[in-house]
Amino acid sequence: MVSGEKTILWHQRLGHIGEKGLRILHGKGMDNISLDFDFCENSVYGKQNRVSFPSGGRRTKQILELVHNDVFGPVKVPSLGKSMYYVSFIDDFSRNTWIYFLKKKSEFFDRFQEFKALVENQTEKKIKVLRTDNGGEFCSKEFEEFCKKFGIAWQKNTPYTPQQNGVAKRMNKTLMERARCMLSGAGLGQEFWAEAVDIACYLVNRSPSSALEDKTPQEIWTGKKPSLSHLRVFGCDAYVHVPKEK
Repeated sequence: MVSGEKTILWHQRLGHIGEKGLRILHGKGMDNISLDFDFCENSVYGKQNRVSFPSGGRRTKQILELVHNDVFGPVKVPSLGKSMYYVSFIDDFSRNTWIYFLKKKSEFFDRFQEFKALVENQTEKKIKVLRTDNGGEFCSKEFEEFCKKFGIAWQKNTPYTPQQNGVAKRMNKTLMERARCMLSGAGLGQEFWAEAVDIACYLVNRSPSSALEDKTPQEIWTGKKPSLSHLRVFGCDAYVHVPKEK
């Protein structure tokens, strides 16, 4: 396989990562990646709609000091699991992202409690600040009391100013762009959007970020560089070995 073919393969494996991300990986000594690859029609299709959100400004100094949050949806086509929305949580310091799929917005509170238990158990740190917009799924007495009980400062956007939650808005835009690219490349229908978004999130967490001085969110979150050797192109043929006893 020539260098350009290897590079387009990694471009696809990494969820149609941009040229800048490939340059960073190349600079870090990833031998399979050159800077010579062909035009990718699926990337143009997936990323043709762009909305500008300003940068989040100064970053925090430690994990879970600030968590950005946003709910995306409803989508036009339900997922295979009947989800119509997903909620994203982004740690400001590491930019590591978690997503949970929702059939209805009212499920947000349960997913937040699940997320809180997961990350606080992993890090032995506490969520200090949660930043959201003014969506109805957030503005409940139960949620407000929960934040007070656990000492979480709840920051809400000024109405009609989504730019104040720019980190979460940009991340959701990135995830959906990557998902559209992968669905187009795999020739899959829109009902597979949740699977594509889930993989997009996994790949974004393992891709270089300019906000992190070209490190990856996983590297900042765990302190270890993530491996990419197991990645395959979304939608490619896969074979399962069934043990003889099964």
